[in-house]
Amino acid sequence: MLEKLKQRWGINSSFQIIIILLVFSITGSAAVYVKKFIFQWLGINADTSLWIKIPMYILTIIPSYQILLLVFGFLLGQFQFFYNFQRKSFGRFIKKKAQ
Repeated sequence: MLEKLKQRWGINSSFQIIIILLVFSITGSAAVYVKKFIFQWLGINADTSLWIKIPMYILTIIPSYQILLLVFGFLLGQFQFFYNFQRKSFGRFIKKKAQ
C-alpha cells in the first residue's frame, strides 16, 4: 500500500508518506478549530438557522483548510508537495478551455 502511495504521489521515502499523512490530519483538526473560533466570533450557535450555518461552514472550512495545509506542509518540510497537490486539486475545479 505504501508503495502505491509513493508512486501516485511521486515521493521516495516511507518517512515522507508519514509526514504527509500527519500534515493532512493536523490540518483537518486545525480547520475545525478555526471554524469554531470564527463561528463564535460571528455569533453563530445552535440556534442559528441552517440556511446561514451551511454557507458559513463552507466559506470558513474550505479556505482555512487550504491555507493551513500549506502552512503545516511548510513547517514540516513538505511545502512543495502540498503546493503541487493544491494546484492539481484546483485544476480539477476550474474548467480548462478546449483547444
